Amino acid sequence: MKVGVVGYGLRGGLAKHAHHPAEGTAITIVCDTSERGRSDARAAFPDAVLTADLDELLAAEPDAVLVLTPDHTHHAVASRTLAAGIPTFVEKPLATTVEDATALLEVAHENRARLYVGHNMRHMPVVTQMRDLVRAGRIGEVKAVWCRHFVGHGGDFYFKDWHADRRNSTGLLLQKAAHDIDVIHWLAGGYTRRVAAMGGLQVYGGITDRRERPGERMTDWYSLDNWPPASQTGLNPVVDVEDLSMVHMALDDDVFASYEQCHFTPDYWRNYTVIGTAGRIENLGDGPGGRIQVWDRRHAGWAEPDEVVPIEQAAGGHGGADPRLIAEFLRFAREGGETDTSPVAAWQSVATGVLATRSLRDGGSAVDVPRLAPDVEAYFAAGQPRGA
Repeated sequence: MKVGVVGYGLRGGLAKHAHHPAEGTAITIVCDTSERGRSDARAAFPDAVLTADLDELLAAEPDAVLVLTPDHTHHAVASRTLAAGIPTFVEKPLATTVEDATALLEVAHENRARLYVGHNMRHMPVVTQMRDLVRAGRIGEVKAVWCRHFVGHGGDFYFKDWHADRRNSTGLLLQKAAHDIDVIHWLAGGYTRRVAAMGGLQVYGGITDRRERPGERMTDWYSLDNWPPASQTGLNPVVDVEDLSMVHMALDDDVFASYEQCHFTPDYWRNYTVIGTAGRIENLGDGPGGRIQVWDRRHAGWAEPDEVVPIEQAAGGHGGADPRLIAEFLRFAREGGETDTSPVAAWQSVATGVLATRSLRDGGSAVDVPRLAPDVEAYFAAGQPRGA
């Protein structure tokens, strides 16, 4: 199975999970417009063809493609690979506007090209274990989901490069929260129909030390010594995305949810609380050493959990999610069938994130989330059948 890669930057590491020549899959061509990207790809895949021209990659007719370019380029690249009928993996978020996300679903539908979106948290043990507890009925029918996201690396990860410019990312309620919105939808079993948000640029907007970083990547400047947040230096010349945000969501299955994101905390993890009609679950830590706590009996005041479930450990990035994600995509590209990820769910997270950002920047009023065209939604719900 010949696999192509478009964009070999920070998420280029995903490609290594698709390169197993002895098992029948190999990265055979890499397209990157930067010299550094092509050089890094040469070191990782010495036998692959390297190019800066997407046309050359399309002409090579790979069996599948990984689109790992910056967010605002996803539509331009993936629309061409899908139009060529190539099974396409698009790193999350699917796109940076609702219109572009919709267009990608439509071109996949029209060309019967298999589309897969890289929401790797659907393969993270903390999420899959919480999902399994919910599906087993441990807390009854879900009625509320809360997520607090402490983004301790925010200053290094999101305010020193293109992420900080809303022209490229729309905002961090899309770029960063797309993961958590998707997880909230998955745990709740529904999609957001009305959203409202508030937030602002509370810390990083006051930092005046800014500079361009041509050819640099986050790994070049990241350090735990970059603390406290207000002492950060070398921010992106344009910083106009929020570093603190709070969102309320009303879902179509009578579930209410909230999401909070802060980019200047000292710790970096996610805390999910899922409340049902017969109990609640909550994670403390979201990786190895963390645990999921279950309360399913009534207590007087605070009480130790009724059960503690250790979070499973697995090899690979994001708690073992990255290799599982790529393995599922490659299987889907070859054979089709059901997947834990969903292009429709990916579209829903984009729509919710974009409209939450709109609400935040327009006074916090609630905004209705649109619906997909029924025929497009039905196509993906049916598993993207080739002959439909």
